[in-house]
Amino acid sequence: MYQYLVANHLHLCYPSLCMNNTSKNQINIDTILKDNGLKVTPARLSILNIFTKSKFPLNAFSVYSELSKDKKNKNINEATVYRTLSSLEKNDILKIVNLRKDSVYFELNNDHHHHIVCTICGTVEDFKENISIEKILSKIIEKSTKFKKIKEHSLELFGICKVCN
Repeated sequence: MYQYLVANHLHLCYPSLCMNNTSKNQINIDTILKDNGLKVTPARLSILNIFTKSKFPLNAFSVYSELSKDKKNKNINEATVYRTLSSLEKNDILKIVNLRKDSVYFELNNDHHHHIVCTICGTVEDFKENISIEKILSKIIEKSTKFKKIKEHSLELFGICKVCN
């Protein structure tokens, strides 16, 4: 199992309302599902609840393992977890995080941040950029001969953590 460190606590909110993790901006999971045209099901509620409590990206195995700890989730099998994660990602409730690991990792799509990943032990730390990445993206588009607009970006940095150094 990998160790994950996160600079900020996750909470479930729409990106436009996320401001310094204040509880007044938290939104009901039911509302998010309904606003995205999804049924409110026990599996979706349980899975999203796991992500709201998690301080690090999770893969399907981790989600299923966490679900298995609670007897009320006994009817949620691995196939349901995979389908639900895929559906939540397609509806922009979860996002895929490329940690260069053997499986796909997900996290809530609730705020914009990046990751630093240790290539030795797998430690992951979130960070929010202090430099203006938007300025860099603007210059890239300016010089691009084939692109007019960047719709989104993802930045994962890979290095060696202080423990492994």
